Amino acid sequence: MFMSVRVGFEQMKIKSIKTEKIIPKKLDTFAVLDKYLLEMPERSILAVTSKVVAICEGSVVRKDQIDKKKLAESEADFYLPERRNNYDYLLTIKNGILTPTAGIDESNGAGHYVLWPKDPQKSANAILDYLKKRFGHREIGVIITDSKTTPLRIGTTGVALAHSGFAAHHDYIGEPDLFGVKMRATKSNLVDSLADAAVLVMGEGSEQTPLALIEDLPFIKWQSHHPSKKELVKLQIDIADDLYAELLQSVKWKRGRNNRPNLN
Repeated sequence: MFMSVRVGFEQMKIKSIKTEKIIPKKLDTFAVLDKYLLEMPERSILAVTSKVVAICEGSVVRKDQIDKKKLAESEADFYLPERRNNYDYLLTIKNGILTPTAGIDESNGAGHYVLWPKDPQKSANAILDYLKKRFGHREIGVIITDSKTTPLRIGTTGVALAHSGFAAHHDYIGEPDLFGVKMRATKSNLVDSLADAAVLVMGEGSEQTPLALIEDLPFIKWQSHHPSKKELVKLQIDIADDLYAELLQSVKWKRGRNNRPNLN
């Protein structure tokens, strides 16, 4: 699938890449990239679904080995223990993201629950290093994507679990608007916006297109380093400082165990 989106006077292009069915213990992530990512232009970004990274690294659990809710409790940083919705999903916070069941998915898992990658940022950094060496480019980027729900909105949209090679935000604070008034609060979340567009093109069903190449990105600031700890901290908001703090703090979150079962 190909999508072209006009950004200002430029045009961003996104193309999904079809692969074989990725199943546990068959290929590693780099083997998938070698086989299906045949080219990657300078100043482009590769989006990779977290499911492919997780399956390739073995972050899966057979569905007959454990109860999904107990698995979610073990994977979550925080969770709401009581059933508080009409869908019997465990509401959790993991890696600073509000997500059902700690991101655990059972679709396209070949009889497995698929978890989030063990360390999404480490995986994104490693993929970027690999692609830079393989293609000989200096200005390219990587996003590891997943999908999430949004309160009061039906359906799922994309989100970035990790990125590398470019600045994740554009800070408009202090810049003048159309009428010369300095902006006080706006920061454009580039990385989640790109992840959302990539997930739209890749699809979430049986499309079998877990990679997407994003090109023609005039609004991206490329970086020669992996995101620093300081930069990564700026991607998240502490619950107490969040605009929705009143809602998030009105319930009693329980700390997750953060202990993974045997991932076989």
